Amino acid sequence: MITTSVATLAPVVGTAAACRALSINRTTVYRWRSPGPVNRVSAKRRVSLRALSPEERAGVLDVLHSERFVDTAPAEVYATLLDEGTYLASERTMYRILAVSGEVRERRDQLRRPNYHKPELLATRPNELWSWDITKLLGPQKWTYYYLYVLLDVFSRYVVGWLVAHRESDQLAQRLIAETCAKQEIVRDTLTVHADRGPSMTSKSVAFLLADLGVTKSHSRPHVSNDNPFSEAQFKTLKYRPDFPDRFGCIQDARAHCAPFFDWYNVEHRHSGIGMHTPESMHYGLAAGIRDQRAVVLAAAYAAHPERFIRARPTPPALPTAVWINPPVKEVATSQ
Repeated sequence: MITTSVATLAPVVGTAAACRALSINRTTVYRWRSPGPVNRVSAKRRVSLRALSPEERAGVLDVLHSERFVDTAPAEVYATLLDEGTYLASERTMYRILAVSGEVRERRDQLRRPNYHKPELLATRPNELWSWDITKLLGPQKWTYYYLYVLLDVFSRYVVGWLVAHRESDQLAQRLIAETCAKQEIVRDTLTVHADRGPSMTSKSVAFLLADLGVTKSHSRPHVSNDNPFSEAQFKTLKYRPDFPDRFGCIQDARAHCAPFFDWYNVEHRHSGIGMHTPESMHYGLAAGIRDQRAVVLAAAYAAHPERFIRARPTPPALPTAVWINPPVKEVATSQ
């Protein structure tokens, strides 16, 4: 059909104009007109005059398979035969013959890293998805640290549990998770706990505890900090506060600093990711009422001075209904 249309239009308006009108490449039209085969890919490939015959290729393969050369590299086979006054084929040709037979590969055992999948985790309510991590707090001297463990609810940003210890330990992590699950009254098969791949996070004792509690475990990909963004952001809030010290004199100082910080973070801190509400109000279902109260205040302000609101009637930020760690990529539909 298209060929007929081009043949009809081309003598009248020219080949270029006909191709533009029908959205056809001129090269395609010239290929249709050429006397050669239409499907050039299927045309038989011409054999080079320099190529070995099938009998010669089989002979080379027999030599490479012989007991004498079966464990020898083609370069060494080539050189050995030359020293004996024999030339069968070039070294590169030997490699090509072996490749056709599927016999060219790395002989050594190579480290094969597992294919880690990107975690895609969704939270639509509190206590559905927790994120936890451990960060170092500088001690009084160089190379001395205290370790801060934090369990964070991803949906509400509420810190559900934390502790400061002298070391990173899977036993301490196990205790913190167990106590926090009991305090939050977690029901089996309703919670996912996400963490990176630190030794405490991937320990067998923590994995067994989560299995006993009916909690699903999830881990970040190695060396991908974006897979655990909520814990990283919470640590940044802690360490960028004006009163955060360069070093702590002792572990009691670290605990004394963290206790009021987490009270402030949960109860007073208005978080931008949850509509400028506090994590506590989101976690315990108070945010919707607070948002309605804000809407009343904004409506009164608009009624008093509508000229001050140029674009639209003011409304408080919407509350999140779903929070993702690595939301799935939306497929863009392409028009045919």
